Formats: sequence, structure tokens, C-alpha cells
Amino acid sequence: MLDELYERAEKDGVALRIGTIIDRGGEVLLLERDDSGPIKATLKLPGTTVEPGEPLDAAVTRAVATETGLLVTRIRCHVGSFDYLSPVGKPVRRLHFAVDVAATYPIRLSVHRAYTWAPLDSELRVTPSIRRILEDYRKIAEARTPLSETSS
Repeated sequence: MLDELYERAEKDGVALRIGTIIDRGGEVLLLERDDSGPIKATLKLPGTTVEPGEPLDAAVTRAVATETGLLVTRIRCHVGSFDYLSPVGKPVRRLHFAVDVAATYPIRLSVHRAYTWAPLDSELRVTPSIRRILEDYRKIAEARTPLSETSS
């Protein structure tokens, strides 16, 4: 599947970016930029730009390690994607993957000011595109949770 996503992006002439969803019992890891302006910036998922020729699984692992210090143990699924134009007008496709990590701590931020574990069912301060990706992820996660785990 990863090869197919990569080939489709090349065919479509878009640059690739990665976004990752790290779930800790119904909470997702969101990062906060170091913005000093009066308007609070939106939170973001850990991610990166895919380097030319870089395999997608390597980009996913690198994104999580670089931005959070966490170690990806498995890419669970491709959640979804969206296309947009970069600030300089180039087409970009952002692919989002749910991943498992060896441990959800300690988090070591490299370029972000702070992080939060946000419940999926809360009002998240994210862009509309990321909100749709997280909603799709929540549906996938609910479909995979056995009924016995959701009943208490």
C-alpha cells in the first residue's frame, strides 16, 4: 500500500508530507508551534516532508522520532490524505498514518513549544483538514474496538 501511495503522488506531481496519529487510549498526541503572536496557532500532528526517494515507512519513523523522540514500532493503517498548495504555490499531498510506538513517554520535542494528549471526542484546536482526518481515525478506532471493551 505504501508503494502505491508513493507512486500515485509521483504520477499526480505532488510533493509528499507525512502526518502521524499516535493514540494513547483515546487521546491523540498534538504538537504546539512556538508562536508568539496574539492568536493561538492550531495544534498539529507529528509529521515531516518526505525526502526525494525516501520510502514512506522511513519518513513516518523519522517524523515521529525527530518531532517527539518516540520510536515507531508499527504503521497500523493509512487513515487518509488531503491535497493543498504550499505557501509558494506548489501542490502537496499530506498522507496520514496511525502508528504504534514503543512507549508514549518521554516526549522530547525538537521544534515545537509544547505538546498535549487530546481526547478524540473533544473540540480540538486543529485545522478543518486535520479535524476530518481525526474524525476518520476515530471511526476506524471505534470499528476495531471489540464491544466488550466499550461496555463497562
